[in-house]
Amino acid sequence: MVAVAAAIIRQRTGNFDPSSYRDRYQEALQQLIEAKMKGRTIEPRPLSTPSPVIDLMAALKRGLAEDPGAPEQRGAKSKRAKQIPERRQPALLLPLAGNRKTKQRRLAEPAVTSIKKQSRGA
Repeated sequence: MVAVAAAIIRQRTGNFDPSSYRDRYQEALQQLIEAKMKGRTIEPRPLSTPSPVIDLMAALKRGLAEDPGAPEQRGAKSKRAKQIPERRQPALLLPLAGNRKTKQRRLAEPAVTSIKKQSRGA
């Protein structure tokens, strides 16, 4: 990371020449001062009006109200989805046991049913 940072710094390092940049704010301020000194009336520049903000919830409600056939289309999509064959690889699917009673029975049974003691012969 240090090497990458050093390379970026080397690429971006250079001499700053302020004469190559224009200070537009300073120029506009100078023109405004000169206009006021000469007694001219200064008209503010027209501001651009921002675009109206769209209320997404209102648009969604309008869309749902205008489209009465939407539930029918959803039903058609689900029928179409049932007709598509299974594309997943069956070897990668995990088997799931859906029988809860079997799981409970397995948990209730002890893991080891009996332990035989071995007698050591003398």
